[in-house]
Amino acid sequence: MPNTVVWFRRDLRLHDHEALHRAGQAGNAVCVFCFDPREFGATPLGFPKTGPFRTQFLLEALADLRQGLRERGSDLVVRRGRPEDVLPKIAHQIDASVVHAHGEVCDEELRVERATRRALEPIGVRLDLSWGHSLIHPDDLPFAPTGIPDVFTHFRRGVEGDCPIRPAGPAPVQMDPLPEGLDPGPIPTLEELGLRRHETDERAPLRFRGGERTALARLDHYLWESDQVARYKHTRNGLLGADYSTKLSPWLAQGSISPRRVHDEIRCYERERTKNDSTYWVVFELLWRDFFRFTAERHGNALFRPAGLRGAHRAWRRDRTTLERWIDGRTGDDFVDANMRELAATGFMSNRGRQNVASYLAHDLGIDWTWGAEWFESVLIDYDVHANWGNWAYVAGVGNDPRVGRRFDTRWQAKKYDARGDYVRHWLDDDHTAL
Repeated sequence: MPNTVVWFRRDLRLHDHEALHRAGQAGNAVCVFCFDPREFGATPLGFPKTGPFRTQFLLEALADLRQGLRERGSDLVVRRGRPEDVLPKIAHQIDASVVHAHGEVCDEELRVERATRRALEPIGVRLDLSWGHSLIHPDDLPFAPTGIPDVFTHFRRGVEGDCPIRPAGPAPVQMDPLPEGLDPGPIPTLEELGLRRHETDERAPLRFRGGERTALARLDHYLWESDQVARYKHTRNGLLGADYSTKLSPWLAQGSISPRRVHDEIRCYERERTKNDSTYWVVFELLWRDFFRFTAERHGNALFRPAGLRGAHRAWRRDRTTLERWIDGRTGDDFVDANMRELAATGFMSNRGRQNVASYLAHDLGIDWTWGAEWFESVLIDYDVHANWGNWAYVAGVGNDPRVGRRFDTRWQAKKYDARGDYVRHWLDDDHTAL
């Protein structure tokens, strides 16, 4: 059979992988991942674009993907370089006529796709893009992409009322070996990518390890081993512990688990154990992810501008000293500082914490919200471009929130969600002041 190339991006799994499936139908699928130097440069504010937590998680996911491919008779080809430089060379070397990949919707990723397509065309190679990141396939939406509602509730009602969710596809059982002479190449180390390893903070309740197997094990634990999913709606605003939420977001962001696989398992759990408002709420959160992705596709670069989707111009402060105090968790607001210290130490923060620290930066400090979103892009282990920037714009009052003037009272939030101060003490130790 002819050779085909599968360009892995943010889809580091073997199950429910449309691009891999299409490549396998057309020929011998040769799986490739490119360490694009643009992903490891600096943001406009000088932060590492992909920080050490997410990079380490990525390296673990790639090692797991490589192991999975080797168990099936193949391997993962790893190269350091821009995809538009790497993929034509590999396609030419193995005489492939098509490169399969999952398409993206935001500007940086689209520019890479266009550059790759232009580089492949002169050698007669086609770039074939599939859709493979959302719970709902865009072909199944009850409205056109340009007609995506601007309010989540309207989106949710539309898709819940008249929108099928396709089942997750299986992983391949067996694959052909790499073509003769094609060196798979090494997976670089964190240090080779210019980053310094962060030791796991002993206060972190969960060590996130990248990879499809770990993702599926976490899903199995949260549903079948612990039954925590049946209490999710009542615990999801927690701050301490490993199981107050699914904590699947890092693997979903990296594509090591498919949202449709999560949905399938939820439906199976509901049939075999229980169906309640908590199991529904997990699917509800997956719909939020879809909403932000489809919103990003519709609105383009407006998502990344200070005026946001609303075009709401405001005299944002751009004070680097104030930003650094927020980043370091030294604002003087214990609840905000504890959350920022957790983020700095682990690369993770609860959803409740994210809403509070974002609101505090934008509304209490008046700092340009895009600066906060940029810091999150650098440090979050579960950074997802659509959800991160969509949520920041939402909290800052320039996004999809239908309620104008939403603002979090961080002291009230602390009393409600950390009434005994356990979370603040956990992360501030003796450094905190009394609330």
